[in-house]
Amino acid sequence: MALKYLHTMVRVKDLEKSMAFYELLGLRETSRKESEGGRFTLVFMAPPGQEECPLELTWNWDGDDGLPSDSRHFGHLAYRVDDIYETCRHLQENGVTINRPPRDGHMAFVRSPDNISIELLQAGDALAPQEPWASMENTGHW
Repeated sequence: MALKYLHTMVRVKDLEKSMAFYELLGLRETSRKESEGGRFTLVFMAPPGQEECPLELTWNWDGDDGLPSDSRHFGHLAYRVDDIYETCRHLQENGVTINRPPRDGHMAFVRSPDNISIELLQAGDALAPQEPWASMENTGHW
């Protein structure tokens, strides 16, 4: 079962201030995604020559009043997998709850024993929807 580290996500209250801080550390913006519908911006930053291991800054346009006091800064770890259905089946058979099943054949979330959210992303194109995942509901939060 192949696994590739993708990124770590943190939520930020002030995108410009946060970017300036990470730039002081030597990170540079490598990509950006703006979502009108979701009302958020994702900025990926990495040290030069290490673009494959970025930090994802997530900024919610409408604010996030809980920041910085609610521990929502840290979002999740992300890993790419060769077969999201096989990975989730393997985890589930070993007692791991699939909090957000891969209904779309692309993305799933699980939690570590320490309650750390882990995002699993299908390598390449999404797989065709498949049961039992396609009709499985979310469990808990992710």
